[in-house]
Amino acid sequence: MKVRNSLRSLKNQPGSQVVRRRGRLYVINKQNPRLKARQG
Repeated sequence: MKVRNSLRSLKNQPGSQVVRRRGRLYVINKQNPRLKARQG
């Protein structure tokens, strides 16, 4: 899991979803589980 300023490059990956949990933005990807990131 990476903490990043901008999730734009990750959300453009195939299979990515941007999810809001507990006031933080997360990117999760079922196809490629390595692409996980948090913002905020």
